[in-house]
Amino acid sequence: MRELKPEYKPKSIRSYVIRSGRATDAQKRAFNDAWTQYGLSLSSGPLDQQHIFGRSAPLVVEVGFGMGDSLLTMAVTDADVDFIGIEVHAPGVGRLMNSAVKNGVHNLRVYMADALDVLQECLIDNSITRFQLFFPDPWHKKRHHKRRIVQPYFADLVRSKLVLGGVCHFATDWEDYADEMMSVMTKADGFSNQVGEYMFSARPSYRPLTKFEQRGERLGHRIWDLLFQRTV
Repeated sequence: MRELKPEYKPKSIRSYVIRSGRATDAQKRAFNDAWTQYGLSLSSGPLDQQHIFGRSAPLVVEVGFGMGDSLLTMAVTDADVDFIGIEVHAPGVGRLMNSAVKNGVHNLRVYMADALDVLQECLIDNSITRFQLFFPDPWHKKRHHKRRIVQPYFADLVRSKLVLGGVCHFATDWEDYADEMMSVMTKADGFSNQVGEYMFSARPSYRPLTKFEQRGERLGHRIWDLLFQRTV
């Protein structure tokens, strides 16, 4: 199979908008007191995991962790794994760092930056054990579908960062986006659906059930999980 060079998204098209959510005093203190421990910067260049975490361990990267509750739970639950979260919204980043301090978490770091910038400039090839993208903005209006983060170039980029055998895990509550994700990943080079061709997965035990999902289940909403493994 020929090696495809990822086609990166034009900088003028973003998969998110910056919201003006107000950070609490506690979240502001987290930036003042905890950023040196948990924060990572684009300007630091390629990530040296051994230096940052002081060990060699499986690496999980999550894009768009929101307020960080599920990512924190995963980090607390699996202390033998290193976790990196990427989020553009300051209140969520502040809350996650604040919670990490309270829980004495040491295996977690965060970027407050665009995910594409971090993937291209900071995360080295063949380094990620599991890549997570849970409930990204669905951009439900058809004219906005070009803003959806899951596109062919994105699948190629993620594959280049995964170790051989590493897993790409997407989850969404929008059926048409789930179908689009499935189409993109099925056509992408170097991936295999872990549960069968064009099959959605049950929620893996490592992904916490969020309050959002619990509320959705009560309303009859469905969640689609996609698990694809890098094969080449």
